[in-house]
Amino acid sequence: MTMERVLVGFDGSVPAVRALDLAAEEAALRGGELEIVHALPDVDGAAPVLAAAVDRVHTRHPALETAAVPVAGDPVRALLDRGRTAALTVVGSRDLDGIAGFVTGSVSRRTAARAECPVMIVGGKRAGRRQAGPGFVLFVVGADDEADAAGLAFAEARLRGVELRIRHAPTYAPAAPGPAAARRHPAAPEPHQRAPQHRETRAALATSAAGAAETGEALLVVATRRSRRGPDRAARSLLHEARCPVVLVPAR
Repeated sequence: MTMERVLVGFDGSVPAVRALDLAAEEAALRGGELEIVHALPDVDGAAPVLAAAVDRVHTRHPALETAAVPVAGDPVRALLDRGRTAALTVVGSRDLDGIAGFVTGSVSRRTAARAECPVMIVGGKRAGRRQAGPGFVLFVVGADDEADAAGLAFAEARLRGVELRIRHAPTYAPAAPGPAAARRHPAAPEPHQRAPQHRETRAALATSAAGAAETGEALLVVATRRSRRGPDRAARSLLHEARCPVVLVPAR
C-alpha cells in the first residue's frame, strides 16, 4: 500500500518551524511519510537548514519516515510541483497574530491559490501551539459541492479521535437589484442591499474561527475556489480571523 505523503516548505524561520512541527504530526497521524522542501537560488546552502529540520522531526517522531529535498528556484513553484501527488501541503504564514499575514505576494497565499491538493496554513503563536482540551475539527460549509473538503474533515477528525463540528457559513451572494438599480446597472445590487449580507457572512466566519481559537485544540477545514488572486473571499475571511491551523481544500 502506498504511504500518504505530507509535504512541508521549510526555510528555517519561526513560521516554518511551526509548520514543520504540525506537518510531522500530520504525517505521523496518517502513518505516512514527511517530505521537507527547502527552495532557494543556490542549493549549496540548503544542507544545514534541512539537517536541522530532520533532526527536529526525528527528536519528536523517531519512527517517522522523512525525506529532505533541496530545490533550486522559487519556493511556490517547488511546493506546487512536488505537491501534486501529496496528501497535504503545509506552509507557514509570516504574521504576528493569527493568520492575518496571509497577504498578497506571500508564499502561503500563492501556494493556496494554485495548489491541486489540500493546503494547511499555519499562522502565529496561537496557531502553532496545542491548547488544552479534548479538541475538535471544525468544517465550515459554504456550498453544496464541497465533497472533498467534507471527506478530509471527517478523515482528520477520525485520525485524531475527536469530534467533528459543522458550521454553515454561506458564501457571499448579493440580493437581486431593485427596479431603479436594475435600470442603472442591471447586474449590480444596491449598496444597502449588498453590505449587510457581506457583514453577516463575515460575522459567521469570524464566529467559527474565534470559537475554534478559544476551545481546546482545533483544526479548521474549508473548501475554496482557486483564482489568480488566491482563495475565494469566504476562505480569506476565515483565514484573517483564525487563531488555529486552517486547511484549504480545492473545490472541484
